[in-house]
Amino acid sequence: MKYVGAHVSAAGGLANAAIRAAEIEATAFALFTKNQRQWRAAALTADVIDNFKAACEKYQYGPGQILPHDSYLINLGHPVAEALEKSREAFLDEIQRCEQLGLTLLNFHPGSHLMQIDEDACLARIAESINITLDKTQGVTAVIENTAGQGSNLGFKFEHLAAIIDGVEDKSRVGVCIDTCHAFAAGYDLRTTEATKNTFDEFGRIVGFQYLRGMHLNDAKSAFGSRVDRHHSLGEGNIGHDAFRFIMQDARFDGIPMVLETINPDIWAEEIAWLKAQQTADQAA
Repeated sequence: MKYVGAHVSAAGGLANAAIRAAEIEATAFALFTKNQRQWRAAALTADVIDNFKAACEKYQYGPGQILPHDSYLINLGHPVAEALEKSREAFLDEIQRCEQLGLTLLNFHPGSHLMQIDEDACLARIAESINITLDKTQGVTAVIENTAGQGSNLGFKFEHLAAIIDGVEDKSRVGVCIDTCHAFAAGYDLRTTEATKNTFDEFGRIVGFQYLRGMHLNDAKSAFGSRVDRHHSLGEGNIGHDAFRFIMQDARFDGIPMVLETINPDIWAEEIAWLKAQQTADQAA
């Protein structure tokens, strides 16, 4: 079973995210449970929690179909102790919000070394941050998103993801979300069916599909290997359609939320319908 949707707005209340997902006939969705550009947010009230759970139940979204994303401000590999602690506190709050909402996944960007510590030290610090948070929570899996490799961001190599996972003590509560635009910009070719197969076979060898807990399905305005993060609508960028058709027809991507972060929300319903149709489309089409 493929779960396909988009990162929808939760404006006006978290329950609205489920409603908006249903309106575009999504079978998965992503959301922010708080303002993604602020450190702190008001605590979730009983009404907000109950309304969100009721909307998810009404529109038949289980926890495994929902991929919340944490704040963009958080850097779990920060080289400065005070800033690292602030990020860890914010990450804990994000996981706890997921616990309250009955969600089982939290998608996050791994972190940046800011040119102040080496890659290995930063990756170890990210794993330590995850361990600290998982020790204080339960039921929520920390889902590491691959990056395009802009600036000093880590997570753009499959080896980075594998190193972080290796440092996490509870392997049952760590996973990965692969963003296709980020992978392409980081130098993983997705321009043909064969290239896509080779890329994900490599992912399987280095990270392992048992850790794949979500996908961001985005075409790329950015050039191959550019390490620039610029999303595009499906089929309109430098990736094209073949990669997304491959993903929809490969059973290794079953049972996880796969969400669009493409640039035109007005056509999300069309993109979702196209993705669903690829499951039975001729691979040679």
